[in-house]
Formats: sequence, structure tokens, C-alpha cells
Amino acid sequence: MPPTPTPATGTDSGAPATGTDSGRAPEPSPRRASVLLVTDLAYEARGRRYCDEDIRLSSRLRETFDVALCHPRDAAALLGRFDLALVRNSGPVLHYREAYDAFRARALELGAPVYNPLDGRGDMAGKEYLVAMDRAGLPVIPTVDRADDMARLPDVPEYAVKPKAGADSVGLRFGTAAEARAELERAAEGSLLVQPRIAFRHEVSFYFVDHDFQYALYAPDPERRWVLEPYAASTADLEFARRFIAWNSLAHGVQRVDACRTADGALLLVELEDLNPYLSLDRVPEDVREAFVARLTRSIASLLR
Repeated sequence: MPPTPTPATGTDSGAPATGTDSGRAPEPSPRRASVLLVTDLAYEARGRRYCDEDIRLSSRLRETFDVALCHPRDAAALLGRFDLALVRNSGPVLHYREAYDAFRARALELGAPVYNPLDGRGDMAGKEYLVAMDRAGLPVIPTVDRADDMARLPDVPEYAVKPKAGADSVGLRFGTAAEARAELERAAEGSLLVQPRIAFRHEVSFYFVDHDFQYALYAPDPERRWVLEPYAASTADLEFARRFIAWNSLAHGVQRVDACRTADGALLLVELEDLNPYLSLDRVPEDVREAFVARLTRSIASLLR
């Protein structure tokens, strides 16, 4: 007896079976992690274009994550819809203090991952750390926050007065010792700090992801802070910078260590930026920029595991 013909299926009998043909549903694509990138694209920073950096960075991160951008004032309301919040060029917190506090409270309530994590001890917590570091004898610009401590500062013609909650030179002003003392006496206790205005050769910034050094940039002209060039950091320079990264004890995050080179060649800390450090990625060679983005991507992914 001849074999019974196989019913026609509409496909060539030699073609591989599909998931539908075999009765199995197609494998779903793995879900990509979602990142809420907090930025203020309209913020106008002196000598820098915050928006350009975040637009370009977000486009690269989008190769790995689903990325949405939002203003810092909207972050608390949107936080619960994303796997992680990445705080980038969001501008000085002084401009939206209430919204930032609400964002922090909401993140802690949800247990939501935030990058950088919210337990930073540097600028994220205000500039009190400069006073504490100076008292501990660390290599920082001498800093006080009480009128009675002005005598601890070097005797110079001019002093810088700045709010502890300030950033990007917001609220910065200069005056004589008498004027600086008077400001400390008038201000709410602990709200201002005073530093001597010292002469220096240049400012230099060291950029880290987690505890890994990425690159360094410096401003050869002290009067043009953000006209930056690549800087070949020495072993001693990196030991200086890593001392402050270790002090901060952040397990994850992008940090920028800002320092000034004094006339005698020593480095003094100016700022430990661990909230939303501008990265000046347009000032580094392409291979350095690519390596930084790759390292940042790995760091973010490690927080999402």
C-alpha cells in the first residue's frame, strides 16, 4: 500500500520549523533596564554647555538602556517608573532645594537605585567637608565657617565667602578679612564658609568612575577655569586624588576631584564633586571618551543586577 500523503502546510517541507509550527511561542526579548536621566537642559553654565554633554551621553547610554530625560523638578514624581535614576547636569541644588529634597525622600522611600548613590560625603552633602578636612590636616584650601576661627586662616589681602550649599560659583563673593568676618557673624550659623584667596599656577581636575581613574584635565590659565586641556597626571597627582576618593567611600558613582597647584608646586583640594559633576567630555580625545562611557555603562549595570 502506498504511504498516506502528508497534508500540505503551505511551507516547503525542507524549511526549518518555526516556533509557531512547532507549537512553541517565540522567546520574548529580554527587557532592557530603564534609566531616568535627571538633567536641566536649559541651565546656562559659565563656559560650558551642560545640555550638549547630557544629550550626547544619553544617546550613548541608550545603546544599552532605555533612557528618558527629565528636569530635576520632575524627578520625584517619575522615579517609581524607572529602574534607576542617573543624576547628571542638573544644576545647583540651591535653585530647586525643595524638589531635590523630595527626590531624595522618594528614592529612599522606594529603595530606588540612584547614581550617584545618595550617601556621598562631598558636595552632595554640602561643603561642610572642607571645614572638617582642614581641621583634620588634609591638603585642602584652608577653610573656616565661624568668625572666631578666622585667625586660623593665612593673612592675605582677600578672602572668598561662599554658601555651603552653593555650586558653580553661586553666591561666591570676595572681600577683606573684616568683611568676611562680618558676613560670618551675620549669616545663619554654619551656612557660610571662608577661604583665603590664594595665588596658584593652575587648576586641575581628576575624573573617576567608582574608584577607577579615567582622565585628568587642567586649566593652564587661572583666569579661564573652563578652558581645559588634557593633563598627564603623575603618580603623586593620582595618590593625592585617590586619597579623597577613598575618603568619600562611595562604592559606585562618578566623582571629580578639583585641585589647585600652588606656587610651590603642591596640590590643594578645591572641591570634591560627587553629586552632578560636569565631565568636560568634549575636551578629551575620542578614545578616552569612549572608554569613559563604557566604564560608566558597566558601573550602572552593576547597580541594576
